[in-house]
Amino acid sequence: MILDTCALLWLASGSKRLSRPVLRKINESAVVHVSAISGFEIAIKVAKRKLELPLPPQEWFEQVVHHHGLAILPLKLNVCIAAAQLPPIHNDPCDRFIIATAKLEDLTVVTADEHFAAYGVRVLG
Repeated sequence: MILDTCALLWLASGSKRLSRPVLRKINESAVVHVSAISGFEIAIKVAKRKLELPLPPQEWFEQVVHHHGLAILPLKLNVCIAAAQLPPIHNDPCDRFIIATAKLEDLTVVTADEHFAAYGVRVLG
């Protein structure tokens, strides 16, 4: 299982945007991943003042990962190439990295974004 950036933010904030069944599956999962690109996306949102965090982005990200026992997946070359080769269904480059990671690692994506399913990845949301 891998969280998209919005799902990570919702998990961290305790948002009701994550339904109880989804939250239960997250809590029951042996490993829940986040992509390193989510750290980039969050830092960009903070820099553009579209997101406020109680801590600097890196500190916030590290605390959330530790608190929720998440595993960070790095952006490896194969993920970068696969993201670029995806059909142009979704134009958000950060989401394309998460989709490519999910496809290569055979992970279900926790997301509310309808575009993800069009790439043939399993979606939970």
